[in-house]
Amino acid sequence: MRHLATALAILTLATLALPGASRAAEPDVSNWPAVLAEAEGQRVDWYAWGGEAHINDYIGWVAEDVAERHGIVLKHVKLADTAEAVARVVAEAAAGRSDGGLVDLIWINGENFAALKAAGLLRDDRWAEQLPHRGLVDLDRYGAAILADFGVPVDGSQSPWGRAQLSFLYDSARLPDPPRSLDALIAFARNNPGRFTFPQPPDFLGTTFLKQVLLDRVPDPAVLREPAGEDAYELVRAHLLPTLDALAPHLWRKGKAYPQNVADLRRHFASGELMLALTQNPSDAEAAILDGLLPPTVEVAAFEGGTIGNVHFVTIPANANDTAGAMVVANFLLSPEAQARKADPAIWGDPTVLDVGALSDADRARFSTEIALDAPTLSEPHASWTPIIERVWSEAYLQ
Repeated sequence: MRHLATALAILTLATLALPGASRAAEPDVSNWPAVLAEAEGQRVDWYAWGGEAHINDYIGWVAEDVAERHGIVLKHVKLADTAEAVARVVAEAAAGRSDGGLVDLIWINGENFAALKAAGLLRDDRWAEQLPHRGLVDLDRYGAAILADFGVPVDGSQSPWGRAQLSFLYDSARLPDPPRSLDALIAFARNNPGRFTFPQPPDFLGTTFLKQVLLDRVPDPAVLREPAGEDAYELVRAHLLPTLDALAPHLWRKGKAYPQNVADLRRHFASGELMLALTQNPSDAEAAILDGLLPPTVEVAAFEGGTIGNVHFVTIPANANDTAGAMVVANFLLSPEAQARKADPAIWGDPTVLDVGALSDADRARFSTEIALDAPTLSEPHASWTPIIERVWSEAYLQ
């Protein structure tokens, strides 16, 4: 999932062609029985990344459940890039299609959320804060990342359903002491040439690694939580490139080529070609071990000073055709049953956003012990920094 550049390019057309998107009419989420009645028989087109089989299987299970419970037909529209969904929503808005849109629900990330929100193309009645299961969400622990996504206030226009934190997979049988800082990572790469790399930006994981480097090197990390200013390009160049220049010659294929996505990266790690592999999910190791894809000695680690973490969301376009059904699906995704199944490493291993300790005994028993990183979670830079970081990297390393 990614990324703002494509969205901003097509968004320019929409904002020129359309003074403002009209919000879809009812349903009123505060009247949940009416929402459920309207959702019956609706077809919800959920535009979501389709790059991992276990995630696709989980969404398939969700479809079966909401069909049985609510008579909703949930179609997973599989994406290689979230910008494909953004492009469709923007194109419909530019054509004046203020209702009856083809996209009902989007699994979205911060950059694309910021673009759609700024253009007024998301349902903006704070629907996500009024879902029946919203009260189960752990705002005490995860509120900062739930209420502001990549530095942009959410204002109830998207609903959380999972968490992520940048970490490293490593095989403890081959590497008993993995690097726990950026400087240690550079030393590791120098001493083990070709055994580390990252996916090619603008792949979401690759871009997150670049953000991590920048957070580590910029003198005042707080500046990255504010919208990028006029000096942002030079700031990124000055503090990102020296570290990457020190790292690049020692990367896989000497930094002349990069894996295209997380699945590609994982294949090179599983084959033994790489000794470290980035992931956004601390449960990845256990899940891959259970699937027989990695040996049981694979573990997960992060920088001692912390790594970037975030919450991922689903959102509803303002012109969605089946809004009631989309709300019901979003609410089901926050149910203890759905959250526990998603958190199970044998199913997906995606960490929950719920306050598990506050659940009933029966619901709490659904959850297995969570994989916890021994490292703080750092906030994402503001969404406006992402295209600048990607531009600086591509100018320097994509010849």
